[in-house]
Amino acid sequence: MSDETPAAMAERWRAHLAQGRRRSLHTVRAYLATAERLLAWMEEMDGLAPDRAAVMALTTGDLRNYLAARRADGIGNSSAARELSALRGFLRFTGGEGATIPQMRGPRVKPGVPRPISPDEAVALAQDIAESARDGWIGARDWAVLLLLYGAGLRISEALGLTGEALPLGETIRVLGKRGKTRVVPLLPQVREAIEGYLALCPYPAMKGEPLFRGARGGPLSPALIRRAVQGARGRLGLHDRTTPHALRHSFATHLLGRGADLRSLQELLGHASLSSTQIYTRVDAAHLLDVYRNAHPRAGS
Repeated sequence: MSDETPAAMAERWRAHLAQGRRRSLHTVRAYLATAERLLAWMEEMDGLAPDRAAVMALTTGDLRNYLAARRADGIGNSSAARELSALRGFLRFTGGEGATIPQMRGPRVKPGVPRPISPDEAVALAQDIAESARDGWIGARDWAVLLLLYGAGLRISEALGLTGEALPLGETIRVLGKRGKTRVVPLLPQVREAIEGYLALCPYPAMKGEPLFRGARGGPLSPALIRRAVQGARGRLGLHDRTTPHALRHSFATHLLGRGADLRSLQELLGHASLSSTQIYTRVDAAHLLDVYRNAHPRAGS
């Protein structure tokens, strides 16, 4: 494969994402476009069509130069972080098992008032963790868990507490929350597809009474593993230290509130015992809107 053409390398990457990793059509297109841009940039820099050996010879400095070129195209921090995540996945796949890829911190998101994770940051985080997993089924598992936090607003304990009783999946899912209280949560198609993709790859059968999400040896998945994975990904992507699994649930709530959800409905979706617990999101959302206003109007505070 050392003499592969750029088109052949890109096609193998596309097939791996679509068939091996069962990524969504949107993700496949985005990650394929990143690989094609990198290969085109290498050809422009060297004057030669890159082969596999040239790709694997890329250094941290090369990646910095590539991202600088993308910055010149006008992409922001979130897009650059997502681009770097896609590049790591492409290089890891192209190099094969045991490959060493350049280490590089992603662009740092400027600290400011506490705010929810943006959709781009949430997707970049989940994709980076999934692509960094040592096995395909583990990557699919982590992707599904994080989408449950961000796309359904579950606590990490609630997501990992799901069992085979939840199958087959439908438009809603029953969740066991704090104090043994159950609630029914809508399941977005993207979240349902992620869980089904994981189940199709998982080497352990989904059985009633058994955990839906398994550890590498088949036991229940530990929340500590997800927290460590998020911690590693936020460092690679340059995200704020407050980017935690719980922050994904926090973002779910804030984005819904920003789109007009009423507090009572939000309380039910989140499983809060009292409305006062839900009302914190009104203050956070106001802080986020003020931050956006100040960034858009530099003289707003004067």
